[in-house]
Amino acid sequence: MPADGAADRQTNSPSSPLPATTTPTANGNANGIGSLPMNSNFRLRLNPRQDHQPESYEDLQSEFTPLLFSSLERYLPPNLLNVTRDTKHRYMREVLRRYSTEGERNRVQKHREYRMRIISNYQPLYRDLYKLNATNFFTPSFIKAFMVGDHIRDESIKSIMSEPAPGVYTFNMLQPHFCEMLVAEVENFEKWILETKFRVMRPNTMNKFGAVLDDFGMDAMLEKLMEDFIRHISKIFFADVGGFALDSHHGFVVEYGFNRDIELGFHVDDSEVTLNVCLGKQFSGGELYFRGVRCDKHMNTEALPEEIFDYSHVPGHAIIHRGRHRHGARATTAGQRINLLLWCRSSVFRELRKHQKGFVSWCGECQRERRERLHQAVTAKKVELFRGQGEAAS
Repeated sequence: MPADGAADRQTNSPSSPLPATTTPTANGNANGIGSLPMNSNFRLRLNPRQDHQPESYEDLQSEFTPLLFSSLERYLPPNLLNVTRDTKHRYMREVLRRYSTEGERNRVQKHREYRMRIISNYQPLYRDLYKLNATNFFTPSFIKAFMVGDHIRDESIKSIMSEPAPGVYTFNMLQPHFCEMLVAEVENFEKWILETKFRVMRPNTMNKFGAVLDDFGMDAMLEKLMEDFIRHISKIFFADVGGFALDSHHGFVVEYGFNRDIELGFHVDDSEVTLNVCLGKQFSGGELYFRGVRCDKHMNTEALPEEIFDYSHVPGHAIIHRGRHRHGARATTAGQRINLLLWCRSSVFRELRKHQKGFVSWCGECQRERRERLHQAVTAKKVELFRGQGEAAS
């Protein structure tokens, strides 16, 4: 896993940062940067300051995504929350660098160069797709749910959601014209690949067909989609897996049908939250099947009856779920099915998860085992009480 974030435990309190002393930097305070708290471990808090409003880092050049800094800022020690932006940026950058290996940084740099080779040679079919335009992309009901006051936005978003199974939400999201344009753009990219014989990376290890949208210029649009819309949805429904701190994404399109992938085996996604939207075209089959959310320890356990759910795709309609929600796709038996997927990730949650031991609140099997232990404890207590009453009576 890329080490994009860091957090450490405190012996006294998990929400308290490691004490830091401030030492003047070489530049001092004269340039407005201020003094940087020096600490050999550059630790962050385990619990975020939820009421803190982070700053934007979009205009800063860095080897890390700007959204990552905004996400991490809530985890800064209290004495750093109100210092200058440059001071916070330098502190967080040191944290990230210490947890990011040289090999990982080299991999990121090579992938950046790979993307630049594509972008500098590929000519987009519809340039309007490369910048988020809510009015042209989304259905009126989806836009309306977000265009309300902060105090009622959560309830407004909930009003357009259906929950056909625990932890699985569906809603109408994309306009037909946008779906058609995106499909045409992907087909144009695939045509360019054939003509130029350019060797591209496919979306993941399971899909042999499809395209990574980020790699040919759509990363900024998809990051805006995650930041302005998906993160708010995730904050409401998936806070237990870092939905409030999504800071990176992997956006791609998958293709199923004749001369394409047929089905997708049982798996979990490399994401905290997954958005899956059907783009079309005409097809039969291809249903998603879900079998419950699991932690690493319980990945191969049986699904509970209430966790078994099948979903049939509808063009323009989205389904959103935890990445650890086990699922697969049945065979597309006729036609061609194309889906947009956005794997949303939280580097903060991934780092915090390293420190979790025992019970995991979002794992269905952990919850079942906890209920079973509680039942056994209650039963044992009853037996003890009854035995005590019998001995007293005799």
